[in-house]
Amino acid sequence: MIDWSKKKIVVLDRDGVINHDSDNYIKSPEEWIPIAGSLPAVAALNKRFKVAIATNQSGIGRGYYDESVLDAMHEKMAKLLDEHDGHIDQVEFCPHHPDDGCDCRKPNPTMLKRIAEKFDASPEEVVFVGDSSSDYHCAQEFGCDFVLLLTGKGLKTLDKLAGENITVEKSLAKLVEAINSENKQ
Repeated sequence: MIDWSKKKIVVLDRDGVINHDSDNYIKSPEEWIPIAGSLPAVAALNKRFKVAIATNQSGIGRGYYDESVLDAMHEKMAKLLDEHDGHIDQVEFCPHHPDDGCDCRKPNPTMLKRIAEKFDASPEEVVFVGDSSSDYHCAQEFGCDFVLLLTGKGLKTLDKLAGENITVEKSLAKLVEAINSENKQ
């Protein structure tokens, strides 16, 4: 059970958590489509926590798009979040191909470390919310709590991680509902 009163930062994976994912990669702002309820959920999280993103973007390393297109996707996300009075406090991404051997690609915890350092937080003050086993293993490696969402790759990941003691929620919106109802008790 996560003690939300001790948390400073909620780190979100992007594809499959905030926006719909695709096996063919999200390669343009037009393909970046928010999951229903995710943007108001981010805005609700902003009221209590710093909210950051840690995302593998190997489509850059694979040559499917470049960093200017990634910036345009994030500008679209920021504009849509602004309509809900929401924002992202920090975005960390790994642009590398999986074969590059970088130290920033999840499940390596480099992006989580950078986010925690920026906001002067210990791993105990961070929750990572994702939909993949690499997100889970990244959280384990960093030493923070993890929430598996069943959006994106979440259902497949739940099968892969069967037997692990994981907090599971249907969606980012449902996670926010659970956090808010815990507060009222």
